[in-house]
Amino acid sequence: MISTAPRLALVFDRTREDTLGVYFERAYRGLGVAVSHFWTREAHRIPEGYTAYLRIDHGAYDHDLPERLRPRILYAVDTHLPHSWTHLRRLARRYDLTCCAHRPAAAAVQGVWVPVGCDPEWHGPPRPAETRWDAAFIGTEGGVPRKFYMQALRERYPRSVVGHAPAHGLGAIYGRAAVGVNFSIRREVNMRVFEVLCAGALLVTNRLADEELQELGLREGEHYLAYERPSELWEHIDDALRQPARRLATAARGQAVTWARHTYWHRAAQIAQAAAERLGCSWLPAGAAGEARAA
Repeated sequence: MISTAPRLALVFDRTREDTLGVYFERAYRGLGVAVSHFWTREAHRIPEGYTAYLRIDHGAYDHDLPERLRPRILYAVDTHLPHSWTHLRRLARRYDLTCCAHRPAAAAVQGVWVPVGCDPEWHGPPRPAETRWDAAFIGTEGGVPRKFYMQALRERYPRSVVGHAPAHGLGAIYGRAAVGVNFSIRREVNMRVFEVLCAGALLVTNRLADEELQELGLREGEHYLAYERPSELWEHIDDALRQPARRLATAARGQAVTWARHTYWHRAAQIAQAAAERLGCSWLPAGAAGEARAA
């Protein structure tokens, strides 16, 4: 007998342990969804019969799903990068539904805004979460001006961590840092925002799209701090180190909002609900959306 239970084909290139598709795969499995993973180069071999085909953007556009696979959904992530946005905007025309990590892109393709998020198992704080570092920034230093900020961060705060770390180790670093520093390339709400907040560090970020953060329930001064210039960044870090009680209170409020609303369980459920509403297909088990909200 052929099974009629919902099944989701998740299409992404597992080039790294922390590629975004891995987070969604973990989230959907955690929600009880039957998931099969495929690489995009294998797209022509993906069988029909799945409830839906969800492609997670990973920055490479040499392969795509064949027309026979429907309904298909695109989660476009790198819409803030001009080169990727050119490809993604064209690619979106071939999909039944496009969800975008950034709101302006979602509006441009008449899609659904689904921000990135965090994985509490990997990004949550260690136990016990004693402070070990003054500040932490995990990621690539990139070009000007971010690399200058990172070099200055190392010099001003020698008890800091700046560089790379495995995805499952982010919580152990940010969770032991007084401050998690973010420098968003184009002021977009990026993964680091939620990773820092999830770990319980005080998020100090360059000023992002305020209306997006407010819509996500995150308010400057209450859940995180923002800066425009290097002097503001150093001032925030110095104040955080001098006033641990205030720092911890702000960080705790930010962490609470993040755990309640911004995990990849929430994002996975959001995409599934959008597909159910717009395309009439459903792959979440009964009660899974409620479990995501309560996670």
